[in-house]
Amino acid sequence: MTSSLQEVLENNRPARLDELSLSAPLSVLVLAPHPDDFDAIGVTLKFFHQRGDTIHLAVLTTGVSGVEDGFSGAHTAAEKAALREAEQTASCAFFGLPPEHLSFLRLPPDEKGNPRLDAANHAAIRAQIAACQPDMVFMPHGNDSNVTHQRTYALFRAVALADNLNVWAVLNQDAKTVAMRTDLYMPFGADSAEWKAKMLRLHLSQHQRNLNTRGQGFDQRVLNINRQAGPSFKEDYAELFELERFGASDK
Repeated sequence: MTSSLQEVLENNRPARLDELSLSAPLSVLVLAPHPDDFDAIGVTLKFFHQRGDTIHLAVLTTGVSGVEDGFSGAHTAAEKAALREAEQTASCAFFGLPPEHLSFLRLPPDEKGNPRLDAANHAAIRAQIAACQPDMVFMPHGNDSNVTHQRTYALFRAVALADNLNVWAVLNQDAKTVAMRTDLYMPFGADSAEWKAKMLRLHLSQHQRNLNTRGQGFDQRVLNINRQAGPSFKEDYAELFELERFGASDK
C-alpha cells in the first residue's frame, strides 16, 4: 500500500521515497547553498528526473571559501567562483539537467562569507520560487553546523511563511547535519553509488581539498553518510530526508 507525503507525516514513521504515491508531473526546486549540494542527493533527484518531473537547481552562493588557494590556478574570489560554477555545470550535464534549469544566484554574503538574511536575498529566493512554482523544494536541513546551510533554510522558510506558500520542504541529511527526523529515505546499491561517485568527483576542487584535509575523496565523504544510513533500512546506502509542510494541500 503506497502512502502520500501527508500520510507519511501522519503515520510518523519513515517511508521509502520511491514507493510513495506522488502526483505527476511535479515541479521540483533544489535550493543548493553551495555548488555540489545538488549532487549530495543525486540518487533521489535522478528518481524524479526519470519520472519526468521538472527539476530546477538554484545555487545560492559561489562557495569560494571551499577552494584551496592556487588550485587549478585560481587565486582571486572571481577565479574560484568561476571554477566552482564550472564544476557544477559539468556535474549537471553528467546528470542530464537541462542547462536552462541551472541558476547561479550569487547571493551577496556578509563579512564571514555567508548569505545575508536581508530583503534583497529574500527577494531573490522569492523570485526563484515564483519562476518555478515548485511542489517540492529540496535543501539541506536547517539544523546544521554550516551557517550557509542554516541560512538557506532560514531564507526559504521566511519567504514560505510570508507568502503563505503551498509547498513541501524536503530537508536532506548532510555530513554536517546536527540532528533530524527521518521521514523519507531513498535506498540505493553499488551501481547507483558508483554513478553518484562519478558525479561528485566532477567537483574537482572539493575532491582534492577533501583528499588533502581529510584523507578521503569528496565522493567517499558523501557516500560514507549514505552507507551509515543504509543498514537502518536493510539497504547498502540511503539518502535521508525530513518533511516540512507549508500551506495546505493533499498532494
